[in-house]
Amino acid sequence: MTAERVPGDPVAASSPGGAADDPQRFLRSGRLESMPRRWRDKVAVTRYLASRVLPTLLEPVTERELTDRLHEVAHDPVGMRRAMVDHGLVQRTRDGAEYWRTERTEYDL
Repeated sequence: MTAERVPGDPVAASSPGGAADDPQRFLRSGRLESMPRRWRDKVAVTRYLASRVLPTLLEPVTERELTDRLHEVAHDPVGMRRAMVDHGLVQRTRDGAEYWRTERTEYDL
């Protein structure tokens, strides 16, 4: 018998079967309020949110558009934008006017 995952349930999140690796466990009502402490969790959350806010690879969006999209899913949209660039998931023009996702993630649909 497999435990059913209930959003926000810490027991289900730590149960066997991959739930502990699910970055959605850090979201509350679909929104990241603070970055997790562990490095691998930070990377997973960043990869997950990148795939959600920039679903199409190489689609350029303005800095404002990306920040607005991130604002919908993260308390700190600017910090999340920076994390996506630092992790190599997103690239930007030299002046920072446009951003685009360059890496497919395990969270892509």
